[in-house]
Amino acid sequence: MNDTTNRNPLSRARDGYSSFFDTLRDRWATAPRWARWVVYLVLIVLAILLPADGVGSFMSPYTDWPTLLFFPIGGYILLAIGLNVVVGQAGLLDLGYVAFFAIGGYAMAIFGTKMHMSFWEILVVGVLLSAVSGIILGAPTLRLRGDYLAIVTLGFGEIVRIVANNTDYIGGPRGIGGIPHPPSLSEWTIPDNGFFDAIGIGGVQPLKYGALDGKPYYYLMLLLIVAAIIFAKRLENSRVGRAWASIREDEDAAELMGVPTFKFKLAAFAIGAAIGGAGGVVYASQSVSIIPTNFPFILSATILAAVVLGGSGNLPGVILGAFLVAWIPERIRGLQEYRVLVFGGVLVLLMIFRPEGLLPSRRRKAELAEGEGGMGGLGAEVGGPVTVAAGEVGE
Repeated sequence: MNDTTNRNPLSRARDGYSSFFDTLRDRWATAPRWARWVVYLVLIVLAILLPADGVGSFMSPYTDWPTLLFFPIGGYILLAIGLNVVVGQAGLLDLGYVAFFAIGGYAMAIFGTKMHMSFWEILVVGVLLSAVSGIILGAPTLRLRGDYLAIVTLGFGEIVRIVANNTDYIGGPRGIGGIPHPPSLSEWTIPDNGFFDAIGIGGVQPLKYGALDGKPYYYLMLLLIVAAIIFAKRLENSRVGRAWASIREDEDAAELMGVPTFKFKLAAFAIGAAIGGAGGVVYASQSVSIIPTNFPFILSATILAAVVLGGSGNLPGVILGAFLVAWIPERIRGLQEYRVLVFGGVLVLLMIFRPEGLLPSRRRKAELAEGEGGMGGLGAEVGGPVTVAAGEVGE
């Protein structure tokens, strides 16, 4: 008997899924440019139509669907794209990513309520502050690797939350209330009749922001997600992306080949932090008020789980993973206290049968097969000016 017939049905199904996905990826790689643009446009149109009532009645019977699309689904996707730059592309394990989300949120709250700046000005300021925070965190810590780096980033996330909790100027444990909404840019309204009314999105003013309608905030988040995807994808295909890939696969070899590893790791932290800060600004503008407990460590762990589940390093996979991590708990909310157990079981099963992620990149899948763990080297070694090879000890 050959090896194929001896394998159990689950293994054969997993191999079939991998083969199908590899074939689909090969066809996409050879597809003409016009075909790719058609697919992109179709996906954008589907995303615009996603808040329709007909979709929400199935996808979210227990929660307001447009609000759920804005956060957690849209927020998790944007945060996962940012964390994927750090974890998936540069191979740096960051357990304190929620800190940058919090910095963006508090930037919106402070500058909006105390300095009365407009949302668009605060968005720029929040992105810059988050990027600078990423540099401040990375500058003294990025010479660490693996577990040590993970512990330091975890501590940074807790420091930001505790400082916010103990600072009276920003409300302490009470947080900040009365955060202004983004300004309404237009009174243009999607028609109440015809096709748009039939699918349940008629009567929406997509640029008019208030406290009750979640659709305008979803469209704003969608705009940021599209911009982040374009930015991250162009980085991945650039000299910067190739440098990140070399650092992720073998940092010492990259250093020997002349890659300024510290500079590129710092850039990864800054860019990932900027995307997380943008998500925090938009989240706070809809929440009206924020408190330190809005930014717990578990949020960092959840976004990291989304990146790994979807396929670290592969943008479509990361987006899918973030969508599932945000959507599944809400879809099974009717199970009440058992929904967390069911959600955890689903994640465990997925990681058993798809340890490389649902939609992994081919390079990261090969790294996992070679024992790299799917997120670069995670050994607890400390980077320094001199590295002694294991084979040289005792010679």
